[in-house]
Amino acid sequence: MSAHLDALPDTMHAIDIREPGGPEVLVAASHPLPVPGAGEILVQVAAAGVNRPDVFQRLGSYPPPAGASPIPGLEFAGQVVAVGADVTCYRVGDFVCALVAGGGYAEYCVVHERNALPVPTGLSLLEAAALPETFFTVWTNLFQRGQLKAGESVLIHGGTSGIGTVATMLAKAFGAQVIVTVGSAEKCAAAQALGADAAINYREQDFVAETKRITGGRGADVIVDLIAGDYVARNYAAAAMDGRIVQIGIQQGVAREINFGLLLVKRLTHTGSTLRARSVADKASIAAELEAQVWPLLAAGKIRPQIFRSFALQEAAAAHALMESSAHVGKIMLQTGAYTALAQQHESAARAAQN
Repeated sequence: MSAHLDALPDTMHAIDIREPGGPEVLVAASHPLPVPGAGEILVQVAAAGVNRPDVFQRLGSYPPPAGASPIPGLEFAGQVVAVGADVTCYRVGDFVCALVAGGGYAEYCVVHERNALPVPTGLSLLEAAALPETFFTVWTNLFQRGQLKAGESVLIHGGTSGIGTVATMLAKAFGAQVIVTVGSAEKCAAAQALGADAAINYREQDFVAETKRITGGRGADVIVDLIAGDYVARNYAAAAMDGRIVQIGIQQGVAREINFGLLLVKRLTHTGSTLRARSVADKASIAAELEAQVWPLLAAGKIRPQIFRSFALQEAAAAHALMESSAHVGKIMLQTGAYTALAQQHESAARAAQN
């Protein structure tokens, strides 16, 4: 273990969930400093992303996997300040972003080195912290499970959410036709500004009819759905022959009155996944593909995470209230008290690397 750990504090500030409930149950607390084990790195967190699973954890419906930190937060970016035994990818002083099963809403967080990635060239620490949860989720579902290919069409529900904005940008970058559903004219415009070919206001339009019209009657080759409920049957109707429907959320709960005849006749594939409980090795495989195929797009400025608003760590309750309002377009973030100093160090290191 790095001797640098000896110079670190014994405790850290973090956000706890006092009890299941509304945003007000998120409270500041003190925790012992995490200690990295074999293969792990300890990161001083500059910023962390706020994601829908964090809301579900706060409500008591999405507990962390066994062995994971009870502190909410699934992604962050910061600087490596200590390393455990057998770490080979990173050294103290490196800047990384990382995917974790819990613990991101804190001043320090431990992560396995293979579930961390270098901060892409040209991105700030705040932008880097917005990458892991959404980019890992979109890559594994849209490209690994959904098998989206250039020239195909994809229907993305929740097109201006964190997931939706990333799915839009990546699908366009890899040559697909992108159709999104959103809840207002303003969000239609925002989605199209990000690259969506068509945006459907689900409050005023039937997304099944609109998807078929936009695709010349074929339907969507891939559908990414966070909603479930009555969307499941409608997705079957909106899908093309041999279509793939990827379920990554169930915000409206259990699906009913599904016509499985369409599943058979259209030769549909309906798959789903969660990311949080997957193994270190599974997440490492996704990380490797992202670094090879997506990180160059970020470094080249071809895609960029969309930050809607950032809050101080102790304002986590306000961040959750904003997420539940669905008024945002893109990511909601938290910044620790160390953000400014770490951001300056990161910028200095990036300038030095260019010279």
